[in-house]
Amino acid sequence: MTNKESITYRELLDWGASFLKQYNVEETVARWLLFERLDWTLTNFVRQSEQVVEAGVRQQFEQDIKQAATHYPPQYIVGHEWFMDCAFKVTEATLIPRPETEAWFSQYIGQLPHRSLTVVDVGTGSGVLAICHKLARPQDTVWAVDISEAALAVARENATNLGAEVQFLCGDLLKPFIESNEDREVDLIVSNPPYIGAEEWADMDQSVREFEPKQALFAADQGLALYRQLAKQSVQLLPKSGQLIVEIGFRQGEAVQEIMQASFPHRIVSIEQDINGLDRVVHVK
Repeated sequence: MTNKESITYRELLDWGASFLKQYNVEETVARWLLFERLDWTLTNFVRQSEQVVEAGVRQQFEQDIKQAATHYPPQYIVGHEWFMDCAFKVTEATLIPRPETEAWFSQYIGQLPHRSLTVVDVGTGSGVLAICHKLARPQDTVWAVDISEAALAVARENATNLGAEVQFLCGDLLKPFIESNEDREVDLIVSNPPYIGAEEWADMDQSVREFEPKQALFAADQGLALYRQLAKQSVQLLPKSGQLIVEIGFRQGEAVQEIMQASFPHRIVSIEQDINGLDRVVHVK
């Protein structure tokens, strides 16, 4: 960083973007970090870009940029990511929510019947699906399950901070819910499970590969193992009117569709695309 005693916000941002570029990190990360730290919009920046940066802000930004240059995810640096206009705490125990997940959530949440539903989010991570469902539909009973106690601690904190009454369980897929609710039927099961096969390791972004939780990313059988388990478990819970929605890898559409169709032979099982036109969801209706 320049040794100038005073520097403007524009100069600071230009330095940050240039620094990241040297380490093959997207230059837009610099703006995101600055705006998130200051709770700024682009309008705020335009209005104050020529003002002198306070020493504390400058020191924090320089620290953030140097950490981001190691490919450490910026969401972990500031400690949150946005999902459905809510700031969710994220840590290395949780995956970082993606826009593709937000897109399919937005689609299904608006198509549900008005009556009260029982919903289970399997592999909840930071809790985005369960919590945003409860915020959008407070009449529903929402459960969230994860195998990681560390992830559930983050999800519980997010639920408290956002005022969402969600019931959390720790365990493998639907097993803890089945064990604690023997006679309960479920109207909707949603899941963004681990679905990356080990053979895809080399294709992954460095920041994901090195820092996001592998337990939440990888699954056996070319990423299909947990879909097979989830399909078998879901049959025990879903009534004829129940739905199952799972996120998938963009190459897995037909394989996951076949798995679900085998467990639900009399249901419509469809593949739905994301905002980029890639297979993203398998929906049992």
